[in-house]
Amino acid sequence: MVSSAAKEILIQGITRDGRTFRPSDWAERLAGVMSSFRPGGARPGSHLSYSPWCVPRVIDGVKTVVVHSDLRSHEPMAWDFVMNFAKDNDLQVQEVPSSSPAQGDAPDRG
Repeated sequence: MVSSAAKEILIQGITRDGRTFRPSDWAERLAGVMSSFRPGGARPGSHLSYSPWCVPRVIDGVKTVVVHSDLRSHEPMAWDFVMNFAKDNDLQVQEVPSSSPAQGDAPDRG
């Protein structure tokens, strides 16, 4: 369960038993599915960029999806979808407190 105090959630492409999650583009696919969930709602062409609430990154060499907590309050079903994706695929999830933003070593493509 993710605490309500977390500002961001990191869904890492590593299973709980330490295996790398496949396919290799899973983070981009998940963020692509979530692209229409954004501040102000979907707009024409919004599917062409990632939502600021769900962004793929590479953090410490690990494919990761950074999910902002605003998604939970604005689109609860979308939040449940990404959290269930992580759970169903046994992916590691980390909470990022509001005082320390997630840092990636690869830019997002959005």
